[in-house]
Amino acid sequence: MDEEKNSPEYFLHLIRKSRKGKFKIYIGMSAGVGKSYRMLQEAHALLRNGVDVKIGFIETHLREETHALLEGLPVIPRKKIFYKGKELEEMDVQAIINLHPEVVIIDELAHTNAYGSQHEKRWQDVLDVLDAGINVISAVNIQHMESLHQDVKEITGVDVQERIPDNLLAIADEVVNIDLTADELITRLKEGKIYQQEKIPQALNHFFKSENILQLREMALKEVAAQVERKVDQEVPKNVAIRHENFMACISSNEKTAKNVIRKTARLASYYSAKWSVLYVQTSAESPQKIPLDRQRHLINHFKLATELGADVVQVQHDNIAKAIISEAEKRSVTTICVGKPHFSLFRIIVATSIFNQLLRKLTTSDIDIVILS
Repeated sequence: MDEEKNSPEYFLHLIRKSRKGKFKIYIGMSAGVGKSYRMLQEAHALLRNGVDVKIGFIETHLREETHALLEGLPVIPRKKIFYKGKELEEMDVQAIINLHPEVVIIDELAHTNAYGSQHEKRWQDVLDVLDAGINVISAVNIQHMESLHQDVKEITGVDVQERIPDNLLAIADEVVNIDLTADELITRLKEGKIYQQEKIPQALNHFFKSENILQLREMALKEVAAQVERKVDQEVPKNVAIRHENFMACISSNEKTAKNVIRKTARLASYYSAKWSVLYVQTSAESPQKIPLDRQRHLINHFKLATELGADVVQVQHDNIAKAIISEAEKRSVTTICVGKPHFSLFRIIVATSIFNQLLRKLTTSDIDIVILS
């Protein structure tokens, strides 16, 4: 490790890291809490203090109070993209990099770019802007967090398609919660400050139900609290030794089970600012020659999801799943093993073998925890 730190490549990595822009994210429980409004207020404050700040992309949704704040702020023109005979507008990433303002405001972090753009997602554009040494202020709603996708779907009934990887918040220098009570948000909706009049009744009966808002608000508050705790762990000196968590999610080729285990392990790892991995043990029954095509596709999607959420994906071949889990956990210094509930196929396989007793005995002597996820 010391040799690696003394290498020219490591020094170059430090130089590049120091040149990156700072990243600030405003997060809220839903549309209408005031994220765009707050970003524009901050832009005016920076401008008054002599900071070169520009609007890279802002979405006011024709909200009168928010739109009025654009007055006096320098806006970088959007880029026009033609697709299937239609003219679309997207953020001009290259123009931002060429102009190189000290700070740029980029709204709608989870936005999907039009076909023909350099990147599929706006958050990928933001990473390019940060790499260019430009400071970015952005915003996102809690329902767009990848690891919360299933929870949000169960709460609201909405299958949110535009999502961001959780590690975006982890790399942010500041995460600020824009908070309102459920009653305040519903009042804003009824006053027409969020959606146009014809959309209000449907919103009140679906996404903007009071019980939905309360649960989303709790999610947003917990996420920001976790980010603050992570910052304390990183920046406040500790006088006592602490255990550095390392999670390992054990998955099968089952579609729903694996996605749940991956997302929930990602949440745990995010909360503890921990390393984590996803382990798939391929038995002879699921060798490339025997595994059905649909399960192969599921596995590819599982690995892609895990990678997007920041996991190290591990695939090993072994006919004794529990033994393989023990071996990989020891090899990787894992502190917590995450598996599905007993009715899930992977857990049944483990329980059905005598190796499960070995796994439990190992956990009692090696300080490895096991978490059974619903």
